[in-house]
Amino acid sequence: MGNPGVMSIPELSSALHELRDDLDRAELQAASLIAAVADRHRHSARNLVHYVTVRRRDLRPLQESMCAHGLSSLGRMESIVYSWIETVIETVDALAEGRTRHPIWGDLAGGVRTLTRNRDGLLGPVHPGGGDDAAADGSGAERGGRATRVMVTMPTEAADDPELVRAMGAAGMDLARVNCAHDGPAEWSRMIESVRALPGRVRVAMDLAGPKLRTGPLEPGPQVVKVKPVRADDGTVERRSRVRFSATPFDPGARLPDGIDAVIPVRALDHAMQPARLRLRDARGRRRHLEVVSVSEAGIDADSDRTVYYESGMTIDVPGSGSDHTLRNAARSLRSRRRIVVDELPEKRQHLLVRTGDEIRLQRDLAPTPATRTGPHRIGCELGEAFDDVETGHRVLFDDGKIAGRVREKLDDEIVVDVERAAPGGTKLRAEKGINLPDTTLHIPALTAADRRDLEFVAAHADIVNCSFVRSPEDVADLIDELGRLRAPDVGIVLKIETRAAFESLPQMLLEAMRWDAVGVMIARGDLAVEVGFGRLAEVQEEILWLCEAAHVPVIWATQVLDGLAKKGVPSRAEVTDAAMSRRAEGVMLNKGPYIVEAIEALTSILDRMGGHVEKKRSLLRPLNSFDIDPG
Repeated sequence: MGNPGVMSIPELSSALHELRDDLDRAELQAASLIAAVADRHRHSARNLVHYVTVRRRDLRPLQESMCAHGLSSLGRMESIVYSWIETVIETVDALAEGRTRHPIWGDLAGGVRTLTRNRDGLLGPVHPGGGDDAAADGSGAERGGRATRVMVTMPTEAADDPELVRAMGAAGMDLARVNCAHDGPAEWSRMIESVRALPGRVRVAMDLAGPKLRTGPLEPGPQVVKVKPVRADDGTVERRSRVRFSATPFDPGARLPDGIDAVIPVRALDHAMQPARLRLRDARGRRRHLEVVSVSEAGIDADSDRTVYYESGMTIDVPGSGSDHTLRNAARSLRSRRRIVVDELPEKRQHLLVRTGDEIRLQRDLAPTPATRTGPHRIGCELGEAFDDVETGHRVLFDDGKIAGRVREKLDDEIVVDVERAAPGGTKLRAEKGINLPDTTLHIPALTAADRRDLEFVAAHADIVNCSFVRSPEDVADLIDELGRLRAPDVGIVLKIETRAAFESLPQMLLEAMRWDAVGVMIARGDLAVEVGFGRLAEVQEEILWLCEAAHVPVIWATQVLDGLAKKGVPSRAEVTDAAMSRRAEGVMLNKGPYIVEAIEALTSILDRMGGHVEKKRSLLRPLNSFDIDPG
């Protein structure tokens, strides 16, 4: 007696023949789209059309029946759909006819080879300095370990620190990412010069900024740095705070020296000074005494058991007495310079404290607005076009979705948003934080005027351009036209998928991009999670991986990979698991941070170890309604 719900062999044969007929019809309907792509992508475009067609069906009943008969489950057919289905048809028909042998239809490994070729053409080889798998001859060929390339964002200090770039290369960086949203052509040039000096050929990818929606400026806060000791639960000091007074200008992104809680810049520090104590009144007027623990070329290190607020222009007294004869002599010789003056400190970043039920008024005017702790709050919006396209009732999300609201009223120069979700105690909203409008169709091109200017530099200096905010085939065509105008056929294209619209139009955008030679996709998981909802991010990420595998297009797994390690020196368990699963993509992007070299080393080690365990996936094939291909 057969299993209920399991198709018989003749029924399986009929269902598979019907599925193949669907593929033939879809290919005929999309013939003009397939013919428009570059010759080297023709097979990939055809396979993409086949895959989207297959995924319009619910294949789970077919999968279950095939597994019951010991046949392929179709869960690994992405890269070569037609041949895979033809081979399964041959197997099923052979069983139906009582044949003991049947032919393998087509080259079932051909899709994997095409994807590997496209990966290498866009992302290049594994860098010879990176990982245990790098070839000894410097060719960068894998030795059974890391097939996934590591892309690393260049910090600003890389422009003037070739040693940092060399350390990043030695740790395993395969591609250097330069973000055009930061710094400028002078800094970019110096970064790229250091990258080009690395052994092997580390490729350079440059991100165009795109028309990003961000909050406008807030009025500046005081120039203050707070330093406090570590206290036990009963208030006693467990560890005194330690600061270093240095003549080096303040650098908020610099890695702090070991044991130092803050570096305070001061004017004209005399390194011959040997004080035992320092005295000051902090920004609140509180008297404070600091014990000097060391004096060196780096500066004066001093401890305190009290909280101190340092501010620009503050004077620090150097007492002229000490218990040591040498210190007394040094103090007497410096009677004319017994004060240290604190140099410029950064302005304290201000914020709006937004609570559920508050009102946020987005302003077209970008003049700095005051920081407020209660609503209504006012803050500028850097993209004026949003005021034309947003409608009443549309959702508005701030700062990676930490604050969620809905448009109550739309005025000519103001959008009134009712806050529906914030943290229980309120959420801080600062300047230059992202704004997402998942319900709004913005009628703006992906390439801004600034992007078009930056693209001239990219075309002359980079190997890859990462295009932000692409949402349609027209955006991709615009980028290709610009690269053609700049005579840059060797610059690869990476489409950053960071909006719901981009996700839903991905098949059409891939077919448009295939008119170009080297093409890739980046899953920009930060904005994408906000747009589609955090609950759907994992699902959407999987669908992008599947679709790109069907198109033989390499994927870069990006946003917050090992972020805790890069920024704080310690990863979370979830970050390590996420990094391990990134092995299924062809590239992984790390962002910048004080511990970026350690993050690169950790990532390459994880990818090496996962190389023998993970290769793409096997999945249940429920229908995907997100994608479609309209031949027009």
